[in-house]
Amino acid sequence: MKFLFVHQNFPGQFRHVAAALAENPENEVVGLGEAANLRGRPLIHPRLQVFEHTPKGTSGRDVHSYARDFDAHIRRGQSAAQVAMNMRERGFVPDVVMAHPAWGEALFLRDVFPDARHISYFEYFYQGNGGDVGFDPARPVVLDDLARLRVKNSTQLSSLLSCDEGLSPTHWQKSRYPEVFQPKLRVIHEGVDTTLLRPEPQAWVQLRAAGRRFAVGDEVVTYVARNLEPYRGFDVFMRALPTLQALRPNAHVLVVGGNSVSYGAPPPNGETWQTVCRRELGDRVDWSRVSFVGKLAYADYLKVLQVSAAHVYLTYPFVLSWSMLEAMSAGCALVASRTTPVMEVVRDGENGLLVDFYDHEALAEKVAGVLARPDDFRAMRVAARQTAVDEYDLHSRCLPEMLAFLKSKGQKV
Repeated sequence: MKFLFVHQNFPGQFRHVAAALAENPENEVVGLGEAANLRGRPLIHPRLQVFEHTPKGTSGRDVHSYARDFDAHIRRGQSAAQVAMNMRERGFVPDVVMAHPAWGEALFLRDVFPDARHISYFEYFYQGNGGDVGFDPARPVVLDDLARLRVKNSTQLSSLLSCDEGLSPTHWQKSRYPEVFQPKLRVIHEGVDTTLLRPEPQAWVQLRAAGRRFAVGDEVVTYVARNLEPYRGFDVFMRALPTLQALRPNAHVLVVGGNSVSYGAPPPNGETWQTVCRRELGDRVDWSRVSFVGKLAYADYLKVLQVSAAHVYLTYPFVLSWSMLEAMSAGCALVASRTTPVMEVVRDGENGLLVDFYDHEALAEKVAGVLARPDDFRAMRVAARQTAVDEYDLHSRCLPEMLAFLKSKGQKV
């Protein structure tokens, strides 16, 4: 069979399934992504060919502020469609097109390949309540927000209409989509490699940014996010540090993540959220016991999880991070926010501990309790890993389910 995977930041969520399909020489597997994101990126499989597209132009001053993202999506869609037309002219006509539609690449692919089975990966549908928008009590929802979100969803709505079937990684993320479209959507997570991400009693890590060696048994508190920002509770975590350090004077905090912004608004004046939080907390935190190690190579990131005595994961009601499931697979003692995407996976007191998102004092106390009584939480660690193995394992569950779905005849609109 012939497969086309389309993602602005290819391979994105399609890494494992695209590589697995390419492993079979009877398949022809092609990727398509935006050139600016793919430069210097190694191939995920020698039999997988990757094409690049480059959108032209930018939104003009006369484009309404609500429509600027949509305008950019149309430009990406046109660019991706042109490359797809070139593929078709050279003889590549896919049986299956699987695309992440959020940035516009999939807008016109149905017109280029009308006979293919089109599957879209639906990650998050924006609404004015019950999700990220309106979650921060300091920023109540106004009419401007609701109007902006209606336009923001335009690209996904187009794909919901044009695709044959869709995928969502979690049940809660699927539930955010309009009910009329939910029968089209199937829940299959990308999966976690639980064979690689596993507890290691002899694990240790030495990070240049931390300036010292950490091993299993040390009081290491870990926090991980792609970027350090409020959507992932970075500010809440930082405000927990004065109390945590008072309760556990030997604890050392490892903060993994970059200083850009993945979601939401950046802080004013070109600052980073790390700078903002450090200024707010000042000398109430002993910064010699907090290490900001930036983005890590995957091997070092894995070791950080393996040496963790307590791992904190916080998120708005939004897309669930891979890092939480990876931490559970590594057997971390998880302290996480009591928010809907987390609660689909974490059962309070069984495979993790839950805390109200904005209650930084309760967060500090729960983390301190885990550090003070590690033996009391061994069963919770085991249960966390078992959840990852039973429900999210890449090789035994998620990848086989995804491959079977893609190879099936499916349905056509």
